[in-house]
Amino acid sequence: MPTREEQRLLQSRDRTDHWKRWGPYLSERAWGTVREDYSPGGTAWDYLPHDHARSRAYRWNEDGIAGISDRRQTLCFALALWNRRDPILKERLFGLSGQEGNHGEDVKELYYYLDSTPTHSYMKCLYKYPQAEFPYAQLLEENRRRGRTGREYELIDTGVFDQDRYFDVFVEYAKADVEDLCIRIEVANRGPEAAAIDVLPTLWFRNTWSWGPEQRRPSLRARGRSSVDAGDYHLIWEGAPELLFCDNETNSQRLFGVAGPRYPKDGINDYVIDGAQTVNPDRVGTKCAARYELTIPARSSAVVRLRLWRGSRAQRVDGEDSILAARKADADEFYTSVIPASLSADASNVMRQALAGMLWSKQFYHYIVRDWLEGDPAQPPPPEERKKGRNSDWGHLYNADVLSVPDKWEYPWFAAWDLAFHCLPLALVDSDFAKDQLLLLLREWYMHPNGQIPAYEWAFGDVNPPVLAWAAWRVYKIEKKRQGSGDLKFLKRVFHKLMLNFTWWVNRKDAEGRNVFQGGFLGLDNIGVFDRSSPLPGGGHLEQSDGTSWMAMYCLNMLSIALELAREEEEYEDVASKFWEHFVHIARAMNTMGLWDEQDGFYYDVLHRDHEEIALRIRSMVGLIPLFAVEPIPADLIEKFPSFARRLEWFIDHRADLTEGVACMRTRGAMERRLFSVVPPVKLRRILQRLLDESEFLSPYGIRALSRVHRDQPYRLRVDGAEYAVRYEPAESSSGLFGGNSNWRGPVWFPVNYLLIEALQKFHHYLGEGFTVDFPTGSGRQLTLAQVAAEISRRLSAIFLRDQEGRRPAFGKTEKLQRDPHFSDYLLFHEYFDGDDGSGVGANHQTGWTGLVAKLLQQSGE
Repeated sequence: MPTREEQRLLQSRDRTDHWKRWGPYLSERAWGTVREDYSPGGTAWDYLPHDHARSRAYRWNEDGIAGISDRRQTLCFALALWNRRDPILKERLFGLSGQEGNHGEDVKELYYYLDSTPTHSYMKCLYKYPQAEFPYAQLLEENRRRGRTGREYELIDTGVFDQDRYFDVFVEYAKADVEDLCIRIEVANRGPEAAAIDVLPTLWFRNTWSWGPEQRRPSLRARGRSSVDAGDYHLIWEGAPELLFCDNETNSQRLFGVAGPRYPKDGINDYVIDGAQTVNPDRVGTKCAARYELTIPARSSAVVRLRLWRGSRAQRVDGEDSILAARKADADEFYTSVIPASLSADASNVMRQALAGMLWSKQFYHYIVRDWLEGDPAQPPPPEERKKGRNSDWGHLYNADVLSVPDKWEYPWFAAWDLAFHCLPLALVDSDFAKDQLLLLLREWYMHPNGQIPAYEWAFGDVNPPVLAWAAWRVYKIEKKRQGSGDLKFLKRVFHKLMLNFTWWVNRKDAEGRNVFQGGFLGLDNIGVFDRSSPLPGGGHLEQSDGTSWMAMYCLNMLSIALELAREEEEYEDVASKFWEHFVHIARAMNTMGLWDEQDGFYYDVLHRDHEEIALRIRSMVGLIPLFAVEPIPADLIEKFPSFARRLEWFIDHRADLTEGVACMRTRGAMERRLFSVVPPVKLRRILQRLLDESEFLSPYGIRALSRVHRDQPYRLRVDGAEYAVRYEPAESSSGLFGGNSNWRGPVWFPVNYLLIEALQKFHHYLGEGFTVDFPTGSGRQLTLAQVAAEISRRLSAIFLRDQEGRRPAFGKTEKLQRDPHFSDYLLFHEYFDGDDGSGVGANHQTGWTGLVAKLLQQSGE
């Protein structure tokens, strides 16, 4: 019997009831984005900074705190607050730009995604708002003072939460029907004294009318004292708040010194803060807020209730508590079917908040590149430089969809390889959404006509690891396991489009036609001794161990999909043979053309310049990625496809020159499996000696991206008189490569750790119980590879779980997070984690790929 939430998912799939029409699709930052940048030099952070955001109408997307919108972001709802001390309303989250932060852009707020069902029938989040004046200047100045060698200075470090002088603002949404939303805002004063706060629930239309002559301008209009009409929608509330109206239009007088609208976008802000006459007395506009002026006693709460619905039928606010309780019960029922009963209460909380973060991190992403390049009829033309600048060769790209984004403040745009990892935990709760995301990136209005998949808005032409085939195959298998049957139609659609992308890789990224691939930084930002996406110092080119390995993995993923499709349509056997042959060529190149170093027992990148080859002996994730290219295939599966089996045997018999150095594909392993792998078992054992060495890669919290050996022995390379170096840095990076906001020189990253765990499981499926290794290296404790994979999984999960002393490693040394009951059970899912102590680093709401912890807990426990 499906749960009530599962019934909604089925109704949404069948399009009988559109339960996903409304959701958390509002961004948390639209300012400082490429979309809103119309500068000559592409300086997005400077063109529309935080100080302009309250006054300038956005062209493409809206933003807000704890916000929701319809899936086209026509109508938006979010929360604004004022503690009577701040110089501006708190309408959006504050953070430092890429130039202001000592480690790149970084949000400087505390907020948490606490719960969500996949149809968003129930959602809950928490925003922590200081009662003292928000320390905007202090955050800017202290981060600047610390520089790249210091840790980031966060809001909690400023002392504004000391003595508990802050508000916990909980926002809950519950759907009474598809377009009938109950909204509950609870403001808890955690402090020792009564405190005043203005709570301003805000409704507005995205500005679609200022850019061209044909757009109709909508309106919001007060109806009495307790409701607002917004076309077909209506918003009602309890009590008698002051209604404030303005227009979602640019305050050109403030920004540019020229006359503009009388009641501009920041009209409500100026009225509340300064008493300016900037709200419309006629109570009409395109943006409105209901102002509740509250004084909340010490350690007490106040509640504001609202209801937003569509249609002519009148609704009430006073009955919505029962609706909220019912939807919360539905959420509990649903997650009982998702979260293993064997997990502890603490681990269950981690898994549920991780999935909540995945579901809250959906965003309506709007970016029509052709219109952006050419400009709008009703606006000044964009600079000429734009026609040859950023994304100028992606004019076909038309984005107007709800997408899973890495972090709605730090990375409020889709990123192709991030999204692939998002889809695994999403498939646990909503496989339809996961499949739709993968298909969307491969549609003709996303994928370039040449077959390249767009990377992200800062540079769609950058190259990310080709992991969409892996994600599609994994999502297919997750759904098949959970529902009893797989979606072959989805698999076929994604396979055909991926063949175009595979061809692009083969034609564009194999510089010398030797099956050794390049690709640039490939998502690993600063992992190299120099920027791998830029022209190399002194010329030449780089043969990349990771680029080549990703392609070998791509081949095996496509092979697996082809064999699955061949069960129903035998024509796919021939395609399977083709991908297998591609794999053999690439695997041979990996093992015979200099990428494998026999002395070190490790794979390295090789720099080619001036008729010399230089192995870049950096022990990093680059040399571990070859492990990902592995697939144990049951012999009986191969035998089901006679044509493929004959081709396989003939190739092994007659092309020994191409199987040189590759794992034996004939010898049968555990349960009669055949092994397709770049790394043969003898090399696997040598790599694992380093991988599982606690003085190298193995951390108490997973696998480091760079060996700890480089802490005392940094890698150095001299090229044309200049020295380049890579040193182990377990937390933030001292390098400015790629903006300096990511670091692959030591921390633990979930996506590659997940792939390592999966690879070890696959090797175990072939090698079986008889293949054991020291864990950790030198300990004498022998484990099978399945046990090693489970141990690494537990180490990763332990980042978030309470240890024996009740501390969560992710919280680091911040005692308030560790001990305060109003903080200690609320989790942030950071972008990456300190390679020594497990504390969270980088973007702090990147539930995106760090949400993989939910999948690890589901499959391996705690």
